[in-house]
Amino acid sequence: MKKIALSLLAGLVIACGGSTEKKEDGFKFNRTKKEETKAVKEKSATPIDLNNVGIGPIKELQFDDTIDQAMVETGALAFKQKCTACHKANAKLIGPAMKGIYERRHPAWVMNMLLNPTQMVKEDPIGKALLAEYNNILMINQNLSQEEARAIAEYLRTL
Repeated sequence: MKKIALSLLAGLVIACGGSTEKKEDGFKFNRTKKEETKAVKEKSATPIDLNNVGIGPIKELQFDDTIDQAMVETGALAFKQKCTACHKANAKLIGPAMKGIYERRHPAWVMNMLLNPTQMVKEDPIGKALLAEYNNILMINQNLSQEEARAIAEYLRTL
C-alpha cells in the first residue's frame, strides 16, 4: 500500500512540475502588418470626392511637388499630441485611418475639417456621412491655427 501511495505521489510531482516554459507578466497582443494593412483597405460607406473643398476658410490648396520635411516634423508632433486619441495612420479607430487620405479627399477639404470640424459635420455632405459612419461621434475642435493645420496636412502626405 505504501509503494502505491509513493508511486502516485511521485507521478503527481513529475506531472505537475518541471515546466521550462517562461511566462511573461501581463497581456501581449502583436498585430501583424498584414492585419494593419487590411484595416486600411476596409470599405467605407463614405463617398470619395476629390472635388469637394469643404466648408471653412480654405478655398484652395495645392501641394508642392516636394515634401517640406521641417513642416512634416512639426505636423507629426501636432498629430501625435492632438489627433492620435481618435486617429491612427493604418487603422480605423474612433475616426478614419489617415493613410491615403488624399486619395479620398481634396487637400482643402482636409484643412477645413481640421480647422472647422463642427460646421463640416453639420453642413458638408462628406462630413455628415463620416459622422454617421463613425456612430455620430463628433470630431473635437482642436482650435488649430492655419499653420498647425497646414503642418498636419503636410505630415499626412507622408503616411
